[in-house]
Amino acid sequence: MKDGPDQTLSVHGGRREPHAHRSVTTPIFTSSTYSFPSTAALRAHLDGSSPSFHYGRYGNPTVEDVERHLAELEGAGGALFMSSGMAALSLVFLSLLRSGQHVVFTADVYRPTAELLQSLLSRFGVESDVVGSHDLAAVEAAIRPRVTRMIFTELPSNPHTRVVDLEALAAIKASHRGVRLVVDATFATPLNVRPLSLGADVVVHSLTKYLAGHNDVIAGAVLGSAGLIDALREQRALLGSGGDPFSAYSVVRGLKTFALRMDRHNRNAQAVAEYLVGHSAVERVWYPGVSEHPDHEVARRLLRGYGGVVSFVVRGGLEAGARVVDRVGLIQHSASLGGVESLIQQPAVFTWHDLDSAGRAALGIEDGLLRLSVGLEQVEDIIADLDQALST
Repeated sequence: MKDGPDQTLSVHGGRREPHAHRSVTTPIFTSSTYSFPSTAALRAHLDGSSPSFHYGRYGNPTVEDVERHLAELEGAGGALFMSSGMAALSLVFLSLLRSGQHVVFTADVYRPTAELLQSLLSRFGVESDVVGSHDLAAVEAAIRPRVTRMIFTELPSNPHTRVVDLEALAAIKASHRGVRLVVDATFATPLNVRPLSLGADVVVHSLTKYLAGHNDVIAGAVLGSAGLIDALREQRALLGSGGDPFSAYSVVRGLKTFALRMDRHNRNAQAVAEYLVGHSAVERVWYPGVSEHPDHEVARRLLRGYGGVVSFVVRGGLEAGARVVDRVGLIQHSASLGGVESLIQQPAVFTWHDLDSAGRAALGIEDGLLRLSVGLEQVEDIIADLDQALST
């Protein structure tokens, strides 16, 4: 397992002394524009010899604070704060890919991510192929020399929590000149794995989830080497997809307790998964922390903890899954994940409602699949709620 950030870094990461008026917490700077005392000062800002701020779309003191904090947590050279996780992915794809180029991405990723790659980017001449995350030979075979420029994966994946062998994937990437490895590590977080240390070039997070952690903010981040982040910074300004200072403040506040919260998510989810493995109403449990998961050994080697998402298949298909969702009480029926509250959804109804059973099955989405974001409640209470909902 790889070391992750500790609670001290969660509290003090990115700290720059002093804040205005020696404030202990990060201030919210709401100004959209900033003045210069002279033309010389403006020129010094523009040539980079005296960094400052001039217009909010290009940067903000509150946003800069959260970017430094995130970079330290991830072990990255730099970070860009974005208006959402999808904005972060869009920045990466639109900035690093060109017409005529090609992406290989692993299956079982967040549906909007797949749609962004297969539907939107294809309109601009970017082609893509999807392969199984467990099939490294297929990844290698899908790469087109001098055309493929990116391998994209999630770690763990959504919703089946598949864990790709990131070290092996990085080795494949390294053997093909000009290919970048991009990892959406939202499910893992920097506490459980730091993909850059394993050979990834870019890490993306939906900060909405565990890093902010309270279901009260939409934000994202792109992290990588200092040079790459500097190159993407201007593209972010052109796209206008940076996050606002209020969201940045909310994320900084969430980061203060991130390591504590994530440790509890890991422990609660492990207990819930072990409970579900032995339940007669459950056909299969998808959680990398249990030996029944196909990627358990890879997860043991790469991850410090296994995350807070437990997916499981209820016997009886679509209607049986819906009954469980309708019966839970403490656990709430909702989109998203990673907050302090336990949330559950049925992907066949929630995310893939526009496809019939056969169409979902072709994509590996079981009708009885439920995705549970295990929160910070007493784990005995979460299990008791599941137990009554699964009872026949």
